[in-house]
Amino acid sequence: MIFERIGNVVSAVTLIRYSRLTSDALYTQSITSISLTLYIQPGRKLRRRNARIAKAVAVAPRPVDKLRPIVRCPTIKYNRRVRAGRGFTFTELKEAGIPRKFARTIGISVDPRRQNLSEESLAINVERLKSYQARLILFPRRAGQPKKGDAPAEEVKKAQKGEIEVARHLQNAQPIKNVTSIEEAFSERKDIGEGEKEAYRRLRDARSEARLVGVREKRAKAKAEEAQAAKK
Repeated sequence: MIFERIGNVVSAVTLIRYSRLTSDALYTQSITSISLTLYIQPGRKLRRRNARIAKAVAVAPRPVDKLRPIVRCPTIKYNRRVRAGRGFTFTELKEAGIPRKFARTIGISVDPRRQNLSEESLAINVERLKSYQARLILFPRRAGQPKKGDAPAEEVKKAQKGEIEVARHLQNAQPIKNVTSIEEAFSERKDIGEGEKEAYRRLRDARSEARLVGVREKRAKAKAEEAQAAKK
C-alpha cells in the first residue's frame, strides 16, 4: 500500500504487481481425475494372456516359473506363516551339492543377499533342492553328446514325446503349504497344580471384594439399623 498526496488529499494506491491472485479452478478437482474408466483394460487382459501362452510355448518343455525357497514372513505378527522367497542362499546350494552358477541355468533362483538364520530353514530348503534335483530331467545342450549330470537318452525321448508328465508350474509341483496345529495350542497343561487352575477367578474375586468393601459395609450397617428399628 502506497500513500500518494495530491494537494490536500491523500489517496491510497494499491500495488497489484505482487498480489498473485489464484483462480478457483486450481482448487476445483476435475471429475475426470476422480473417476476414470479404463476402456483399454479388457484389451490389456487379453494381451497379457497371449503373452503368457507365448512364453510357455517358447520355453517348453521347461517350467514357466523358477524354484523358490521357503521363508518366514517378517514381523512377529506374521512369522508363523511361510511363503516363497526371492532365491536360495549359497549355503543351501552348497549343502545340496549344486554350483551357484549352474543353479541359475536349471531353473533355480539364487539370492546372494539372503542369509540362513536357523538350522531349520536350512534343512527345509536343502531338502527342497534335493527333491527338485531328483525330479529334474536335464536335456543335453547338443543332441547325442550328453555330459555328466544329463538325463539318459531314453528319458529325454519320453519327455519330448509327452510320455512323462512334465510340470508346467513349479508352484504346483512343489507347493508351499502353511501347516498349523491348533490342538497343541489348546492342549491341557499337566504341570499346573489343582489350586492354581482357578487362580484368575480367585484374583478377580479378591479385587472385587477390595473394591466393594465400603459399599458392602454401608449396606450391612443400614440393614442392621432397619432390623433394630423394626424390633422397636
